[in-house]
Amino acid sequence: MPKRNISRGFYLSLYYALARNLPSNNRYFLGKFAKRFRHHCCKHIFDKCAGDVNIEQGAAFGYGQGVELGSKSWLGINCRIGVAKIGKFVMMAPDVIIISQNHIFSDIRTPMEEQGFQFQRPVIIEDDVWIGTRVIILPGRRIGKGAIIGAGSVVTKDVPPYAVVGGNPAKILKYRKTEELR
Repeated sequence: MPKRNISRGFYLSLYYALARNLPSNNRYFLGKFAKRFRHHCCKHIFDKCAGDVNIEQGAAFGYGQGVELGSKSWLGINCRIGVAKIGKFVMMAPDVIIISQNHIFSDIRTPMEEQGFQFQRPVIIEDDVWIGTRVIILPGRRIGKGAIIGAGSVVTKDVPPYAVVGGNPAKILKYRKTEELR
């Protein structure tokens, strides 16, 4: 067994048994320790994990394979992450769910449980994105740079850069205004 898999297995066990359950980062002393400990575990679990990220209490990400987390990004409290590439400066509120796989259900003669799963379809979240509380992002979606996803939204389509979206299914509400460079 390759060394990386042994290391990943050890840190996965450590994360899910201990680090995940430590208090939120906003708790004084223990919170600062918890933040560093969760980050230490995740840099050995994820495919890529920048040095200045924040992984909050209760965050789950399966085995961590296929997860990339960019600089100064946050995984919110109790979030659930499938295969995803998350850019820099991404703010993720509590209870966000990123789904990267679904059941196969095309054969009505076979129970869905016995049809297996689709191939993983990674979610890509570009830089400087704000994802509100309890957002659900479906497999294969791309969230453009600078986008904002309103709380409780279900993202079923790609989100263009600088769009503000909300609802179920999420629809474009407006675009962020940008100052023209002088």
